[in-house]
Amino acid sequence: MESELEIESKDSSYTYWVRQGIEKGAPAPVPQKLSAADLTSFSEQSTPLGSLWNQLGTWEEKSINVWALERIKELLLSVEPVKFSQGKAYVIEVSSCIGDATIITVRNKKRVGYSFDITLKFKGEISLDGEDEKDVEGTLKLPDACFGELDDLQIEVNLTKEKDITAAERFRVLEELKLFLPALQEKLHQFESELKQR
Repeated sequence: MESELEIESKDSSYTYWVRQGIEKGAPAPVPQKLSAADLTSFSEQSTPLGSLWNQLGTWEEKSINVWALERIKELLLSVEPVKFSQGKAYVIEVSSCIGDATIITVRNKKRVGYSFDITLKFKGEISLDGEDEKDVEGTLKLPDACFGELDDLQIEVNLTKEKDITAAERFRVLEELKLFLPALQEKLHQFESELKQR
């Protein structure tokens, strides 16, 4: 005698469609050999964006860190000196650039991206209250420089050499050194344009 549970499962209308097809005797797919004409038409199609092994352009991620790091350093070192009300300053070194740059192929469409934490060293001269020029040195940090988000980029300025500067003067100099930001954003926009062309 069948239990109520067994009766309910037999009367259920739900069946898994693949199993249902097999149960009804659907034929299994048969591999077919491609003809010479098929191969010719396939080779005449447009070249896929990804690697040769990825003819269908499915997911593929390629690191371009070597090129990206070298290019970012070149661009940021070419930033013009920044002049402000009390002096001028210029970038002397890209001391740190940590992150990744990638080209991603998805469904035969190319997408690029990068994310870097960048630290630059600068030197400058300031003239406070008409006095003799004083040397200043420090760092400019660009945390989270990311593709498509440069308009929200923040800059952190630190002085490492600030001899004979009062606290009020120091604050004023730090604020004025933030004038580096638009010039650095412009160089990173150029980097993004070049990255899209790769």
